[in-house]
Amino acid sequence: MSVTGLLKVSYYLFLSSFLFACKPPASEQYDWKLPKGFPSPLVPQDNPMSAAKVALGKKLFFDVNLSFNQSISCATCHQPQFAFSDPKKMSVGSTGQRLRRNAQSLVNVAYNSNLTWAHSGLNQIEQQILIPMFSEDPIELGITGHEHEVLQRFENKKYATLFENAFNDSRVDLDRLVKALASYVRSLTSFASSFDEYAYQNNDDAMSDAAKRGMELFFSEKFECFHCHGGFNFTQSSQHENQRLDLRPFHNTGLYNVDEKGAYPIFDQGLIEVSLQPHDMGKFRAPTLRNVEVSAPYMHDGSLATLDEVIEFYAAGGRGQGAANPLKSPFLTGFALKLQQKQDLIAFLQSLTDRQFLNSNTNHAPESP
Repeated sequence: MSVTGLLKVSYYLFLSSFLFACKPPASEQYDWKLPKGFPSPLVPQDNPMSAAKVALGKKLFFDVNLSFNQSISCATCHQPQFAFSDPKKMSVGSTGQRLRRNAQSLVNVAYNSNLTWAHSGLNQIEQQILIPMFSEDPIELGITGHEHEVLQRFENKKYATLFENAFNDSRVDLDRLVKALASYVRSLTSFASSFDEYAYQNNDDAMSDAAKRGMELFFSEKFECFHCHGGFNFTQSSQHENQRLDLRPFHNTGLYNVDEKGAYPIFDQGLIEVSLQPHDMGKFRAPTLRNVEVSAPYMHDGSLATLDEVIEFYAAGGRGQGAANPLKSPFLTGFALKLQQKQDLIAFLQSLTDRQFLNSNTNHAPESP
């Protein structure tokens, strides 16, 4: 690594370390099992974390009884082996209706300042969970109109114990279902990749030489990757106990330009659908890159199948006419790319894979009684 590159990466890691060192005393009893120095996520006051609530949420997350016709569970579209994402371009709901966006990875979602691909008003997991539960267009779990029937399925001895442990009361209601699910999803933290071992555990041998070269490129001003995928969670959309400032997490990457004036397909135009601001056309949230190796396909519509395609896309400064999109991010200027550089970048992205997280039994479906 060049001296300049080393200084840039060192400075980035210094800033992260400074944030970690400023960590205030923990106010919760829940053990996040985070590496030393990492900040805890923000948690709503009306839904404090507990191991019992996480256990209940996990059971619900993998239970098809949560869908009105008992055909899918939350885990159908957020599969653990794919970092809690979906390998399909777009997921399919309980009625067979195709959703319009790729299902994002839930890894470290507790740190997200904004949830979903393009909604600036959703900033708590408890809010977001209501969408797959009650949405009618498209239908996902399809609970709307079937609330009583769905709740009755969890009024049994097995769940009574779980609800009692989580809420000191065995009563089943929608508010408790949401809070338990949010607690489980919030618990899905991943910080044991080879990059983490190299950057935060001071193990110089944890990353390959190719990955180290790729890291230098990633944090370079030429490639600009870190501007949208910065911070310890590799996304600008981050908040935690030491950082409450909400950075601009939405970006137009030049994926489309259907009218040569910047428009995206009417099927999905991004943040503009919520903000109604013309400059938000085509803006989507930059997702975390942690475990990105296993969370293909990529982009909001799953239109890029591999990391190779993603890097070629950014090297071109967009796709097709999208490269000339007048609304795209100023960081998307394109760059000359050699084959070795692409391979090194992919090696770095692969170093963000946390095999311990992906293979942990605690993150897979619970055994049936």
